[in-house]
Parts: sequence; C-alpha cells; structure tokens
Amino acid sequence: MALGLLLLDLFSIALISRGLTAIVGFFVASLAYRGYRRNDSAKMRALAVGIALLTTGVFVAVGLADVAGAGTGLILFVRGLVTVAGLGVVLYALVVD
Repeated sequence: MALGLLLLDLFSIALISRGLTAIVGFFVASLAYRGYRRNDSAKMRALAVGIALLTTGVFVAVGLADVAGAGTGLILFVRGLVTVAGLGVVLYALVVD
C-alpha cells in the first residue's frame, strides 16, 4: 500500500514538473514572439516557434497521445517527433540568414 502511494506521489511530482516546464517554456516563447513583433525579425519568430514546440508542444502532444490511449512506444515516438521538429526550427533560426 505504501509503495502505491509513493508511486502516485512520484507521478504527481513528474506531472507538475512537466507542466511547469511547459508554462515557463511558453513564457519564454512569448517573449521571443514579442521580439519578433517589435523588430519584424523572422529569426525571432522561428525561435519562438521552436521553443514553444520543445516545451509546450511536447507537453501537449504527449498529453493528447496519452489521453487517446496510445502505448508507451507511440507516446515516445510522438515526443521524439515534436522534439526533432522544435530543434529543427531552432536550428533554422540560428543558421539561416
């Protein structure tokens, strides 16, 4: 019984941690988007999208896949796809002139 409560607490802590990461990431992405709007910089827009995908996008995609009843393998695959997309957009923001 105590082990079940411990696992529930660890699950809750992990969910809160992921949620907090998504919220802070969304805040950072919104600041980058404000920079895009102020300076009309496509690089800042791409950076905002990349950060949002890496943080909030992963949280939402994994949550939706989990609610849909996807298995662990599919959830990890979705998480990997969104992460690679986010990193690709950040790379674009840093490299392309």
